Amino acid sequence: MCTVCGCGSQTDQQADHHHHDHGHDHPHAHGHHHDHDDGHHHDHDHGHTHTHDHDHDHVREEGADLHFGHGPAGAHVPGLSQARMVKIEQDILGYNNGYAARNRAAFAEAGILALNLVSSPGSGKTTLLCRTVSDVKSRYPVAVIEGDQQTSNDADRIRATGAPALQVNTGKGCHLDAHMIGRAAEKLGVPEDSTLFIENVGNLVCPAGFDLGEAAKVVILSVTEGEDKPLKYPDMFAAAEVMLLNKVDLLPYLTFDVERCISFARKINPEIAVLKVSATTGEGLEEWYRWIDGKRQVVLANRVAALEAKLADVRNQLAAK
Repeated sequence: MCTVCGCGSQTDQQADHHHHDHGHDHPHAHGHHHDHDDGHHHDHDHGHTHTHDHDHDHVREEGADLHFGHGPAGAHVPGLSQARMVKIEQDILGYNNGYAARNRAAFAEAGILALNLVSSPGSGKTTLLCRTVSDVKSRYPVAVIEGDQQTSNDADRIRATGAPALQVNTGKGCHLDAHMIGRAAEKLGVPEDSTLFIENVGNLVCPAGFDLGEAAKVVILSVTEGEDKPLKYPDMFAAAEVMLLNKVDLLPYLTFDVERCISFARKINPEIAVLKVSATTGEGLEEWYRWIDGKRQVVLANRVAALEAKLADVRNQLAAK
């Protein structure tokens, strides 16, 4: 049971620790992931009575009647105590974090900067990403993993820029998880010393709690949304390293209070960087690219240090013989 989003699963009659793809609506069907030759990554249903769309490690308990809860503000599952709900949530996140740690180690070894882009639907995230990829792909290798519940539209838009992209469709799943990213990165063949952009499902709740192995979360908030979004969705803004305030070219036509929005974001996360950008006019984008460059320098320096340490170890071993 995922108390982050308040979803749950039916239980079997006997205790069992198992791995499955977890969905968000009843009735639903068993699913599985597979990759297509065209670069798409899909979940398929089989018409059974139980749905699974993203990978979770759930504990099935004899006699427990699991139903959908109402999220952390008031999650309720008949027959399941709050302590048990917390334990299951810890198992889910622990399982995910294990995959995230492996992703992070693999990215570090290959010198890959992975950035997890998160936002509400309609923030202009894909448009901003297309502009970003088009502008920086001549500077260093890039790759994109696109997360959406359905369609390959966004990955198609990215591929039109000439950058490699793979679509992950989560079905009823409301976020990407670390296992999906590990499999997608392997399928995509992300180049060494590249920047990997991960566009998460449009959702400011669940992606905040699921580490993908990224170097940083980048939250995108458009000025066509409410300036109080950081207060409404504090976990996401607390987890993000930078906030891109997008569509600033529209400010003359809106009543959006930029300084108030920034103060709300820094009330939640005093360390958050804020960049004002427009994918349409290009305003602020060079500052965004400099921020990426700074993160890349750290990743590449760490890779060089790790390689030098390995080389020194080999030399020491040879000298000892």
